[in-house]
Amino acid sequence: MTPDRSPGLAESARALAAGEVTSRTLVERTLARIEAGRGPLLNAFRVVRAEAALAEADAADRELAAGGRRPLLGVPVAVKDDTDVTGEPTAFGCAGDFPPAAEDGEAVRRLRAAGAVIVGKTNTCELGQWPFTEGRAFGDTRNPWHPGHTPGGSSGGSAAAVAAGLVPAALGSDGAGSVRIPAAWTRLIGIKPQRGRISTWPRPDPFQGITVNGTLARTVADAALLLDAASGSHARDVHRPPALTVADAVGRDPGRLRVALSLKPPFTAVPARLHPQIRARVTELAGQLAALGHEVAEDDPPYGQIGLAFVPRATAGIAELVAEAPDPALLDARTRGAARLGRLLGGAPLRAARRAEAGLRRRIGGFFRSYDVILTPTTAAPPPRIGALDGLGGAATDRAIIGACPYAWPWNVLGWPGVNVPAGFTGDGLPVGAQLLGPAGSEPLLVSLAAQLEAELRWYERWPPEPAG
Repeated sequence: MTPDRSPGLAESARALAAGEVTSRTLVERTLARIEAGRGPLLNAFRVVRAEAALAEADAADRELAAGGRRPLLGVPVAVKDDTDVTGEPTAFGCAGDFPPAAEDGEAVRRLRAAGAVIVGKTNTCELGQWPFTEGRAFGDTRNPWHPGHTPGGSSGGSAAAVAAGLVPAALGSDGAGSVRIPAAWTRLIGIKPQRGRISTWPRPDPFQGITVNGTLARTVADAALLLDAASGSHARDVHRPPALTVADAVGRDPGRLRVALSLKPPFTAVPARLHPQIRARVTELAGQLAALGHEVAEDDPPYGQIGLAFVPRATAGIAELVAEAPDPALLDARTRGAARLGRLLGGAPLRAARRAEAGLRRRIGGFFRSYDVILTPTTAAPPPRIGALDGLGGAATDRAIIGACPYAWPWNVLGWPGVNVPAGFTGDGLPVGAQLLGPAGSEPLLVSLAAQLEAELRWYERWPPEPAG
């Protein structure tokens, strides 16, 4: 284990159980990476729990010495700053004086039950709205592959921390691609699971059901391990899918699958053009699937006017959170504008959007009678430069982000799982990704297929370059 980069999640758990390293050593190295060198440059963390994490590591070491074994006992992980951690504020990217959380969110409670040490909370844009992680409350979070570019968002802090090797894995959330987009732009595995797979409690139905918690890691096995550790429902969650285990699918032969290569984005009022190099990389990945024996054909799901079922839910969710902010005047003008729209759409349009989901599931679900998995680009564009959207109004920002990221959000409307896998780089060395999408409860199949690709392409062997100077 080299101290300058974090070992993986599974490797850390194995070494701890074997007595090859202590939790205190792993956590001390993690904290040192966060505080020195690349850590401050990337600005991935909103809160670092140095003292608390070391105390938790010492407790884990005592348990390990006594023969205790839990899946993540003593392993350091990070969580996004939209998730409650006892004693820490949950600012969700916003400025203002937020009170410390009285108790852990359910996902954090389950990570702790698995033995994980929570080393900190990662940066996110205001209320998770944008595919970049910048804001007046905390500054700019940068991409380890190209620090002049964003790592994406809204789980950009989690993605930057994992991609740079500051931590082995991290929890994020995904309301319109907010796990998958930063995973694509930082060369990670990003799992957006079935709605409700990982509890969002104390918010039982965040953003009117479009937002879920997910995982980011450098390997499929690590992302799946974290997913299993965090999974499970709170008794008062709105969405409680049947339990399943995902990590067991890593290394399992997925069989010969029918894969639809879909390069056409769903219809929006904003034109979206797929970057030619991303088209090429995703098409190459389709060729890799064919070489593995899968049947690949170009075809597009019948999305129809699915966007009409997204906007009222997304903006109503913003309005609900803005109403809770300690000082709404400190929020970005674009956030306040989205909240105004959400209040306007929060009645009949919102009810119609929620009702539309069942019909959309039936129609798009019919596509899976012909195919097992859909392969799409995760984004239409590479990661933009830091500050590229500064000073834009709300409408101009929306046009820019829809044009760059038109592929991910429909699966949030449907509530179904998707996995980002690395698809290579642009000519400028910027990472891009592809999505494997499936119907309800298909996480094991998607993970099995992602792991099969990973075994061939071994994308985890390449790390971001060391910073100049």
